[in-house]
This record gives sequence, C-alpha cells and structure tokens, in this order.
Amino acid sequence: MNAVVIAVIVMLILSLLRVNVVLALIVGALAGGLTGGLGLGQTVSVFTEGLGGNATVAVSYALLGAFAVALTKTGLPDAMVEAAVKLIGKEGDTRRKTLSKALIVFVILIISCMSQNIVPVHIAFIPVLIPPLLKILNELQVDRRLIACAMTFGLTAPYVLLPVGFGQIFQGILKDNMKDAGLSVTLADIPIAMIIPIAGMIAGLAAAAFVYRKPRTYEMKEIAGQKSAAYTKKSLSIAALAIAVSLSVQLYLSQSLDVDGMIFGALSGLAVLFLSGAMKRGEADELITNGMNMMAFIGFVMLAAAGFANVLEKTGDVKALVEASTGFISNNQVIGALLMLIVGLLITMGIGSSFATIPIIATIFVPLCMQLGFSPMATIAIIGTAAALGDAGSPASDSTLGPTSGLNADGQHHHIWDTCVPTFIFYNIPLILFGWIAAIVL
Repeated sequence: MNAVVIAVIVMLILSLLRVNVVLALIVGALAGGLTGGLGLGQTVSVFTEGLGGNATVAVSYALLGAFAVALTKTGLPDAMVEAAVKLIGKEGDTRRKTLSKALIVFVILIISCMSQNIVPVHIAFIPVLIPPLLKILNELQVDRRLIACAMTFGLTAPYVLLPVGFGQIFQGILKDNMKDAGLSVTLADIPIAMIIPIAGMIAGLAAAAFVYRKPRTYEMKEIAGQKSAAYTKKSLSIAALAIAVSLSVQLYLSQSLDVDGMIFGALSGLAVLFLSGAMKRGEADELITNGMNMMAFIGFVMLAAAGFANVLEKTGDVKALVEASTGFISNNQVIGALLMLIVGLLITMGIGSSFATIPIIATIFVPLCMQLGFSPMATIAIIGTAAALGDAGSPASDSTLGPTSGLNADGQHHHIWDTCVPTFIFYNIPLILFGWIAAIVL
C-alpha cells in the first residue's frame, strides 16, 4: 500500500468523523510513516522536524487575531454592524432582505479576491471583517457555507489566474519548477492555460450560491473578545490608522524586502492602538490572549500540516504513487491527464498548500507529460490545477482554515462539514473536470 494514499485517507476519514484536524493530521502522518517503512522512531522524528516549516505562519495568524480583537476597543465592530444594519431595511421586507444578502456575499467575495492581488494580505482581513458581521449574517439567515465558499474562491482563484500579488509568486514558482524539470514556459502562458480550470471554479461558485440560497438559522451568541464598545470619530480614525499602518508595514516587508511581513504588520497595528490609548495597558494582556485564542486553531493545524507533509516526502512514496499510476495510462492522454489530477489531489489534500505542492509534483509530472506528448500549455493546466486542488478543499489549507476561523468565532461553524466538504464538492470536483478538459483541448 502506498504511504501517501494511506496517510491522506486516514486523515480525511478521521476529519469527517469530527476528530480534531490536528489529531487527524498527526495520526495520518503516523500511519503514512509506518506504511512507508520509516518506523515509529523515524516517523516521530521526521514529523517533529517538519513542524518548523509553518512556524512563521502560526505566529503570524496568532498576532493577526490579537490585532483583530484589540480593534474592538475602538468600536469598529459596532460601527461595521450598524452600517450593515442599514442594508437590511424593515423587518419583513423580503425583497430588501434578499438584496442585502446578495450585497453582503458579493462584498465579502470582492474583498477576498482583492486580498490576493490588489492588496495582497491573504487571510489577514478575515479576523477583522467577519466576526463583527456574524450577527448581521444571522439576522439575514445567510448560510455560512455560502460565505465559506465565497471566501475560499476569492483566496484561491485570483492568484491561480492573475499574475499579480500572490499570483506573481505562484506563477513564478510554477514556471521555475517546470523549467528545472525540463520544460521551459513563459509567465504569459500560465494565465491562458488556467482559464478553463478557473472557469470550473466559477461554475462551482454559482452552484454553491444556488444550493445554499435558502435561509439557515443560527443562535445569537456573544463572541469572545468582541464586546460592545462605544465609538467616536476619533476612535474610528485610530482604527483606520492602525489598519493602514499594519497593511503598509506588511506590504513594504513582503513587496520591497521579499520577507513575510504579517508578524510585524500585526505588531505595528497593535503598537498604534496601544500608543493612541485605544487599548489600555491594564486590558492589553487579556485582549491579546483572546485574539490569539481565536486564531490558535489555524496555527496548530498549519504546524501539524507541515509535519504531515515532511513525513510524506521522506517516505518517497509520492514518486512511487505516480509511477504506479503510469501502469494504467498506456500512453493514453485522456486517462493520463485524469490520473495525474487524481494523484495530485491525494498529494495536495495532505500538504494543503499549492505553493508547497508545486516543487513536489512538477518534478514528477513534467517528464510524464512530455512522455505522453502533452503540449506545454496542457502541462501547465495539469500541474496548476493539481496544485490548486489543495488550497481549494484541503482541511490543512489556509484558504479553508481562514474562512473557518472567522465564521466559527461564535462556535457555530464546523471546519470540515461547513467549510471543507462544501469547498471540496463545489471546487475540487469542477477543478478536476475542467482541468481534465483543459489538458485534452490545449
């Protein structure tokens, strides 16, 4: 049995059984390591060594959560809620309520898309924007699964398709790794090759909007750290300044100095709130702790996912899985493209990051695509789609963990059943189908 298949299946089954994702990743890694012949001691050692791979991400998200909760002292969440209330109209106004629901979903979708390219902050906006809006979403009876699908689309599709912001990084990694594997392509080729797969995601988003259009009832619960606070023009100005400083620092560090700026971006925002007096010294510790608690889940999952990925890589069974699949291909491009996408799905579901997946699968898929006679454009579509599958539906992806962290702020949104299962159905399945079509027609 292949270690990758065993590890991913164990992890997914445990997750679907509502076992905590962190525990599911650890048990899955153990099963994969033992199946791959690493032995208990080496599996534990390799898993532990891999934990550091996402340490920066975990600390970044913890500080972002702290910054988001600290912003509540400025009254910004209440101001956002009051602004949203004006959209709802009078109780019983069905048409106004329907338009309000559509507008809020559309705004969240646009902000999510902008977070990848125009203002590339990735999921940093979620702890600031989503928790304060939960009461409004509850009042409008918006199905949070639709919001999760909208955010995951916005966190994935733009960087896969558009060569700016995170898209420039993703497509640069794809181009460089394909070149290293023996196939030279240009950056201009990648967006064209990915149009058909992204069309599948657009179709999936439309289907999700249709399926989750019906009202869904949630309890009105207080959110930890999100206590009502009076706001003034001055306090809102301080909040706006803190957000602007945080984003500016993050963008400067990431764009100009080419380093991850989320930690110091969040820290600079906290500094503005502290120095302005919006966050008092006596309450700073409690606020920051509450914020870190809100984002702790995503941080621990990312740490466990790094260890899980390290175990899979050390077994050597990723390459063995591809080689075993070639026995079914028999130089048939149609079967070959489908099998490569399915194998890519298995690999990326465990790793959970398209950026980390490309170096692994490009090395194996490029020679196989060349052997089967796929065009360079078709090869881009296969590898790009296989990588995107992880971000679109994996329990270990920050593109699913981010939406969950915001939507579950009041404990009423399950990561697996309310985020990962919907995004898998509406994005991963269309991605495989449309990626398959792209591989055949390009």
